[in-house]
Amino acid sequence: MRPWTAALACLLLVPAAQSDETLTRAIAEDYGYLDALFEYFHRNPELSFLESNTAARLAEELRQQDFEVTTGVGGTGVVAIMRNGEGPVVMIRADMDGLPVEEKSGLAYASVARQVNLAGQEVPVMHACGHDMHMATLVGTARRLNAARNEWRGTVMLIGQPAEERIGGAKAMVEDGLYERFGRPDYALALHVASSWPAGKITFRPGLMYSSSDSVDITVHGVGSHGASPHKGKDPIVIASQIVVALQTLVAREISPLEPGVVTVGAFHSGFKHNIISDRADLQLTVRANSEATREALLAGIKRIAENVGRAAGLPEDKLPTVDLSVESTPTTYNDPRLAARVYKTLSENMGEDMFVAFEQRGMGAEDFPYFTRVDPPIPGLYFQVGGTPQADIDAELAGGPPVAAHHSPLFKIAPEPSIKTGVRAMTLAALELLDRS
Repeated sequence: MRPWTAALACLLLVPAAQSDETLTRAIAEDYGYLDALFEYFHRNPELSFLESNTAARLAEELRQQDFEVTTGVGGTGVVAIMRNGEGPVVMIRADMDGLPVEEKSGLAYASVARQVNLAGQEVPVMHACGHDMHMATLVGTARRLNAARNEWRGTVMLIGQPAEERIGGAKAMVEDGLYERFGRPDYALALHVASSWPAGKITFRPGLMYSSSDSVDITVHGVGSHGASPHKGKDPIVIASQIVVALQTLVAREISPLEPGVVTVGAFHSGFKHNIISDRADLQLTVRANSEATREALLAGIKRIAENVGRAAGLPEDKLPTVDLSVESTPTTYNDPRLAARVYKTLSENMGEDMFVAFEQRGMGAEDFPYFTRVDPPIPGLYFQVGGTPQADIDAELAGGPPVAAHHSPLFKIAPEPSIKTGVRAMTLAALELLDRS
C-alpha cells in the first residue's frame, strides 16, 4: 500500500458504494457517441468568457438527459440540475474554454479555429489543455447517472465552467449567485486529463493538489527626459530593473528552503525610442505557492519591495510604483481528506488498485476550482487527474525519444478513448458513492 493510501485508509468511516458491474459495459457501448462529441469540441474551441457555442452544445446535451439547464451563469457558464428525491447534493464541474494557440498536433480533427478575443485581436484557438475531454466526460457521466436514476436519491449539479484558463470563471459563477440560485452542494468534484500520466490511470491525494497562482501587475512611474540628460528625469527602466532583481530575494532569502515558491517576471515593457527616457515601465509577474501563508508572504513582499525601491530612487510618495494584485488570482487546490479517502475506497474497490499511480506534483500549476469550495462554510472538494498519454509514448520519451507534449503546447494531444472511459467511470462511481443509495 502506498504511504498516502495508508493515510486515507485510517480516515474511512463510511462504506463504499456497491460495484456496478454493468457500468464498464454501458460506457463502452456509449463511447462512439462520446468520441464524436469530443471531436466536435476539439474542432470548435472557444476562448475564455467567449464559449457561447460550446455552452449551447453542452447545454443541449445535458437537456437531452433530463437535466434542468440554465445558461449564462457567470457569463457563459452552464448549470444543469437533476433532482431525484431527498438526499445529498453532488456538484461535478467541467471547464469549457480553449487557448490562443495554433494547433500543430497533426490530428485528423485538429482545430483550425480562429476567434476575436476580449482585446479585439483575432487569434488561433485550440483545446491545448484537455477541456474537450472534460466536457465529453461530463456528458458521459450525465448519461450514466440518468440511466441509473432508480439506484440513487439526491441532487446532481453539473457545471460547465467558463474561463478556467483566465482563472476567473469559477469566481464569476459564484458571484452570479450560483449557490443562492441553484442550491449549495454537499460535495464538489472535478477532474483534469494529464499528459504526463499513462492513459486511463488515475492519481490524486488528500490535501494539496495544485499551487496557488497570482498574476501581478507592477507599474513604475518615472519622470521622462532626453536620453542624453538622464539627470533631469527618473528612469523607470532602471527602477524597474532594480525591482526585478530585488524580487529574487523573496524566494531565496525570505521563504523557507523547504517551502516551494515562485516569483517570475514574465513581461517588462517600457519606452519607444533609443534616446528617450520613458515616464513609465510595466512589469507582469506570476506568483506560485503551495500554502496560503507562503502566498501571503510573497504578495506582501512584492508590494514592499516595489514601493521601497521607488523610495530609494527618490520618487515622491504619490509616484511610488503601484502593485495590482487583482488581475488573475486563485488559491491552492486542496482535497478534503475524508472525501478523498471515501472516493479512493470506492474507486479502488470497483476499478482495482492497478488503476492508480502515485501522485507527484510535477510543477506549480494552478486551478480556479477552489472558488467553488472555499466558501463559508467550506464545501468538501475532490479534484483528481486522469492520464492521457499512451504508455508507449511515455516509455519512448524515457528512452530518449520524442518528448510528450506538455499542456498549452501546440503539439498537445491525448488518447481520448482510455481517458474518457476512465473519466466517466471514475466520476460516475464517485458521484454514486456520495449520493444516497439506501
